[in-house]
This record gives sequence, structure tokens and C-alpha cells, in this order.
Amino acid sequence: MLNSSKYVLPELPYDYSTLEPYISGFVTELHHDKHHNAYINGANLAAEKLEEFHSNEDGNLNHLNLITKDFTFNFAGHVNHSQFWLNMAPAGQVAHGQLKDALIEQYGSVDNFQREFSSLAAGVQGSGWAVLVRDELTHKLRILQLLDHQSNLALNLQPLLLLDVWEHAYYLDYKNQRPDYIESWWNVVNWEYVNTRFEELLAHSTSGKN
Repeated sequence: MLNSSKYVLPELPYDYSTLEPYISGFVTELHHDKHHNAYINGANLAAEKLEEFHSNEDGNLNHLNLITKDFTFNFAGHVNHSQFWLNMAPAGQVAHGQLKDALIEQYGSVDNFQREFSSLAAGVQGSGWAVLVRDELTHKLRILQLLDHQSNLALNLQPLLLLDVWEHAYYLDYKNQRPDYIESWWNVVNWEYVNTRFEELLAHSTSGKN
């Protein structure tokens, strides 16, 4: 993420049109090149302001609070989007491996998990995300709503699968029909990537390092 102390836009691991017809190439390009990049620019600008503040012994602490909030918002947007792109791949994958087993154990079936995840994603008030996480304290899977980018994700929760439900992620393709976007999105979930992340967390847990 860092290059010469600057956050940089990661390249997409696929072409803009790869996710069609579920997400158009135009929306993917706009989302990645404009919206994601705007969060990177915002994080870099806020980081510069923080450096300036720290070099000034007489800085206003109220100003520091505003800069820190701006940095947190933009940096979280960058981090979430960086994983969001990796969460997707050409259509055709299905849940498998140890993650599939864990989803069945906890939710009864993969379909039940997807219904719960979709419902929570559709129910996000305003802008935000739906996220499947692994709770590193209880080793349980949980589905959470993130408001904006950064609120209420505790440090012990490791994200596995993120869905962006900000309007910029879907409005040009689906207008105000967020549930239609969510239903289509399941066709491009990169289950191989999600399962790999899950298995890495399992290995870390069983090694006694968590």
C-alpha cells in the first residue's frame, strides 16, 4: 500500500469488463479509477497534514481531531476497496474447502449464509459495507454492517468477504435496486480467495499465535 510513504492505487487483478454482465466494465473502471483513487488521495493529504501538525508544537488539538477523522475515513475506504477487488473474479465459482464447511456448520447451509449476508447488505442505512469476518477470540464467523467505511469493526475481527453497498458501486447499473445488485454480485464472488484467507487464519490460530 505504501510507496515512498504514499498510498498508491492497486492494479485490478482483471480487466474492467471481467465482471460483466453482473457489474459493467464502465462501473468497475469508474469505481476503481475515480472513487477508490479519491480515498487514496484523501488519505495521503490527511497524512501530510498530520505530519505538519506533529512538526508544530503549537498545533490546535481540535484541528488534530478533524484531520485524524479525515485520515481514518479515507484510509479505511482504501483498505476496504483493496480487498473488495480481490473478493471478485470471473463468474462460475462456488464456496468450497474449509470455509464451506464452516459456513454449513454455523449457518446450516451456504444458501442460508448468503440469505443472511444479502439481507444485512440490503439493510445498510445510507452508505456502507456488508462484511463476513472471523472473530479471532471465539473463532466464529460473523456478518457485520460497516457504516461508511470504518465504524464498529473491532480489532479482533478479521475480514474475509466484503461487499461495497455505497451507491457508487451499483447505481449506474442497477439504479436504486440495491437488492438486485447484491443478488448479481454473488455470481462474481472469488471463493478461492476467500477460502484461502480463511485457511490462513485457521493455520495462524492452530499455531498458537493468535
